[in-house]
Amino acid sequence: MNSAELKRFTTINFLNFALGFLGLQFAWQMRIALSEPVTSSLGASPLLYSLIWLAGPFSGMVVQPIIGVLSDKTKSRFGRRRPYLLGGALITALALWAFPHSAGISDFISKVCHFNMPAWGGLLIAALLIWVIDACINIAQGPYRSLVPDVVPREQHAQANSYISLAIGLGSVIAMVVAPALKFFFNYQMSISAQFIMAGVAFALAMLWTCITIKEKSTVQDEITAKDDEKSQSFWQSMKEFFLLSPEVKKICTMQFFTWIGMMCLLIYVTPFVMHTVYNIPDVAANPVAQNLKDTAQNYALICLAVFNLVCFLVAIPIGKLADKFGNKKIHIVSMVSMIVAYLGLALCKSSPAAVLCLMGLSGIGWASVCALPFAMLSKYIKPGTEGSVMGIFNIFIAGPQVFVCTLVGWLINASVISSDGNINHHYEYTFYIGAACLLAAVIVTKMIKEGETA
Repeated sequence: MNSAELKRFTTINFLNFALGFLGLQFAWQMRIALSEPVTSSLGASPLLYSLIWLAGPFSGMVVQPIIGVLSDKTKSRFGRRRPYLLGGALITALALWAFPHSAGISDFISKVCHFNMPAWGGLLIAALLIWVIDACINIAQGPYRSLVPDVVPREQHAQANSYISLAIGLGSVIAMVVAPALKFFFNYQMSISAQFIMAGVAFALAMLWTCITIKEKSTVQDEITAKDDEKSQSFWQSMKEFFLLSPEVKKICTMQFFTWIGMMCLLIYVTPFVMHTVYNIPDVAANPVAQNLKDTAQNYALICLAVFNLVCFLVAIPIGKLADKFGNKKIHIVSMVSMIVAYLGLALCKSSPAAVLCLMGLSGIGWASVCALPFAMLSKYIKPGTEGSVMGIFNIFIAGPQVFVCTLVGWLINASVISSDGNINHHYEYTFYIGAACLLAAVIVTKMIKEGETA
């Protein structure tokens, strides 16, 4: 169906549409913020923690493109995208509940199956559950992005993606602030397992609301699935057509590649950076650390992520409106430069918790843009009926760079040892120097993009 035939979204429509992504980000942020404390308590070194993070990029490179193609072809009375949205959310919720209980699950398997799990059995279970969480979040996320060109008129795509950024920011803020708020106001330290359960419930309920309130247009579905019946495309055919959409698509993908190396330098390492560099807590896998000190540092890491995402929430809609007025490219460049400045400040001001908090807020401007404007740039080149395939392939340039961060950056940090009074620690601030350099490369590529109107 032509974009002109789609009804314009109202504010209520946008809010209903974005709520599911709020729940998705609630779950994703909990996995980002608290997976390191769980895995390090099970004996994971910084390098092993980074390698476990490979679950995310491999899931993104494999799962999202496949699910994208499948969702384009899905025939269901529930629509093309909604079965994947809801199914991914429900399985993720179960895995989030199980993840902090990995050691107990390992012991249970040993007792019930009469199979002696190795000493690192709990860590193995945790790694497998992270793979499940990441895979199922990707199952929901790809088709969710594809809903934008499916149901929103083209002239509102930037605005729709800005509401997604708003939901990302708000969901992350709520997820990060609950435990520190309970500690501050009621002197109650929420357990890690309770926070993961909270995230799973929020994801499932929010996604259910979006699936109920946003109706996929059956006429669009019928027209597209009819075309699919006539000519069924393989994944590789979809990949070939993706790069033939426009010369600008290659530039947008290159921009995403460098952007997401920079983004993952923050998202993967911000919690250990705050705990081990800002608060100078030694590596807990190698040194005994008082629980109250770990709780204090962990809560401050959550507050830093809350401020990061609060700024994303506050500027998401203004960024969309500014992009409509001045162009996606110009606003994205300004936002990315602000993040580069913040990264350099984080590396240089690592001993000041207050400075780190402010600089995390500045980073949130770039995060809001990253979550919206590259997708708005790409959406101009998407042909009807290929939305899921295009978004799935585009995700390769988000997930692929994470392999670099999880391996080479993880190895660098693991090798950069600080030894003091018999305690072992690592130079986590190095990740922000690398991130700043990659974001600068992304800005240079962005300047070369020619914003046109269609394909």
